[in-house]
Amino acid sequence: MKRTDERRRATIADVAREAGVSASTASVVFSGKTPVSDATRARVLAAAAALGYTGPDPRAASLRRGRSGIVGVVFEEHLGTAFLDPVKTLMMDGLTEGVAGLGAGLLLLRDDESAETGPSLTTAPIDAAVLIGCSPLMRRSLDTVRARGIPVVVIEGDAGGDIPRIGLDNREAQRHAARHLRALGHEHVVILTLPVNADRPRGFFGADAEVTVDVTRDRLAGARDVYPGAPAYAAAGSFIDEGLAAGRVLLAGPDRPTAIIAQSDLLAAGVIRAAEEQGLRVPDDLSVTGFDGIVVDGLAPYALTTLVQPAADKGRAAGLAVASMLEGASPVSMHFTCAFREGNTSGRAPAAQ
Repeated sequence: MKRTDERRRATIADVAREAGVSASTASVVFSGKTPVSDATRARVLAAAAALGYTGPDPRAASLRRGRSGIVGVVFEEHLGTAFLDPVKTLMMDGLTEGVAGLGAGLLLLRDDESAETGPSLTTAPIDAAVLIGCSPLMRRSLDTVRARGIPVVVIEGDAGGDIPRIGLDNREAQRHAARHLRALGHEHVVILTLPVNADRPRGFFGADAEVTVDVTRDRLAGARDVYPGAPAYAAAGSFIDEGLAAGRVLLAGPDRPTAIIAQSDLLAAGVIRAAEEQGLRVPDDLSVTGFDGIVVDGLAPYALTTLVQPAADKGRAAGLAVASMLEGASPVSMHFTCAFREGNTSGRAPAAQ
């Protein structure tokens, strides 16, 4: 068998000559887009092995298309923190499916332009960007990104009227849970929120506080549509431990609420643990609602009263929007709805029993 010069990488044309087939036939053996006979496939693969050819160079395809083959995904929080959230994990699964047809990879970024090393939203060699939320810092970066002609899609955030949004009915869904508690006679309610801004402070905040995280603001508005005077307490993230710490504060003292509206299922699970620590019965002494509809390990025998959101569908829709825009189609926004699911963590208010 002839071998190519060791200083030159073997090409698909070399493999075709070695196998005695056309270059197009050799190419489809590696692409899998067109069926070939087993004998032909075996002959081409044997020739490739002899020449040290491992497959098409993805950089060549990228150069032909004029693309990097990379879709940037920008988070508002540290990446290690983001992937502790089951909702974001499901969303990323859907996003991966959505861009699969592009043959693109995902580059995970944080909206931190002050980082001294590593790529950012404005410097990374990306074909498109998917923003998970849209912080003020992200908005300041968008002019630079769009000047490079990079398509942008935002999931649950507002990046401007001409940028497609994959949204969720956060306000209406949270309003539904609040109405459920109102119908059960609850008047003394506290709202346990997701982070209110990039600094992620913990504690009570007033009605005039600036809330820059879109999801937090929308869910808070839904709860206050029903309970306008309800106090709000911010957690530093969507974690069981954050819900536990917040629950210990909210349930301390004699003037404790009869219900807590938590903006995530993980926060709700933490609140339930705090209630158990204090000997309170859920839902007899305290009702708790969540948001997301995820599986929370170790929560049995409780089944959360919650709002079930289509997290994977949101990610998939963002991926398909990116693929469509890269093909020159007009951007399309999508709006998803949640399903209310009544569990055994909500019941009649103690005073109403």
